[in-house]
Amino acid sequence: MNSPIFNTLPAGAGAGPETSMGALLLDSGKLKPEDAERVLRMQKETGIRFGEAAVRLGLVSEDDIQQVLARQFSYPYLQKGQAGLSPKLLAAYDPFCPQVESLRAIRSQLMLRWFARGRRALAIVGVDPEDGSALFASNLAIVFSQLGEQTLLVDANLRAPRQQDAFALKPRQGLSDLLAGRADLDVIARVPAFIDLSIMPAGTLPPNPGELLAREGFRNLNTQLESRYDIVLYDVPPFQLGMDAVAVASRAGGALLVTRKNYTRISHIGRAAEQLVDAGCEVLGSVVMEF
Repeated sequence: MNSPIFNTLPAGAGAGPETSMGALLLDSGKLKPEDAERVLRMQKETGIRFGEAAVRLGLVSEDDIQQVLARQFSYPYLQKGQAGLSPKLLAAYDPFCPQVESLRAIRSQLMLRWFARGRRALAIVGVDPEDGSALFASNLAIVFSQLGEQTLLVDANLRAPRQQDAFALKPRQGLSDLLAGRADLDVIARVPAFIDLSIMPAGTLPPNPGELLAREGFRNLNTQLESRYDIVLYDVPPFQLGMDAVAVASRAGGALLVTRKNYTRISHIGRAAEQLVDAGCEVLGSVVMEF
C-alpha cells in the first residue's frame, strides 16, 4: 500500500543553545566522546556549526541532525524502526513529507474552526470500510501532540479496533471495560515517544458495542476526558457499519468525515452528514484519503 495522502475538500519557538547539539548527539548515542573532540576541533578551525562539522566528518547523518533539531524545538519525531510503531504513522517517522504538511494544514483549520471555540472533543468518522479513517485519526493525534497540545486518542471502534496495533501497545483493558464498569482511567496509555500523546485502547471486544456507546456513561466519560485533555479524538467504526459513529459523534459534539478517493460515494457522504446533523452533531467538513 502506498503512503496515504491527506487532502482537504472544500467545505517556533527559539531553539536551545547551540552547544546543546553536541550534548543531545552524545545522549542519543549518535556520537562518541572521542568523536565529539574531533568535531569541536573542526568547529574551532572552520567556524561552522557543530552539527555541520559532525556531518562533514561522516560521524552523523543529516537525519540525525534533523532529529536533534526537532528535540531542541520540542518537535518530537522518530527515525524509521524506532519504538516499533506502525510505519504508516507518517507523522511519527516522516513529519516533513508533503502528506504530513497537508495534515498540519487540516490541524490548523480544526484549531481555528473548532478547538478555538472552546471545544475539546472531535469524532473522526469514516464513511465506508477501508477508507483509512483509523490511520487518519492516529496521524492527526500525533500532529496535535507535536503542537504541544495534551492529546488523547480514544479507540471507540469496539468492532475492529486498530489503534492498539498502530501504537504497539500490549493487550490491555480499554474503553469497553471502562464503560462496563470493569476498569477506570488507568486504561489510558502514554506514548513514550510523544510526551503529549496518550491512547485509550478499545479494550475487550463486547457483544453490544452500540449499546455501550449509547449509554449515559459514555457522555459522563467524555466530560471527564474533556476536563483532562486539550484535544480528545475519537476513532469510530465506519458509518456504513452501524450507528456507533452517530452515538460517539453526538457526545463529542463535532465530527470530521473521512472519505477515500475513487472509493467513497458522494451519496454516502451526504447521508452520513445528514444523520450526524440530525443527531445534534456539527459536521466540520471532510477530508479525502488517497492510497
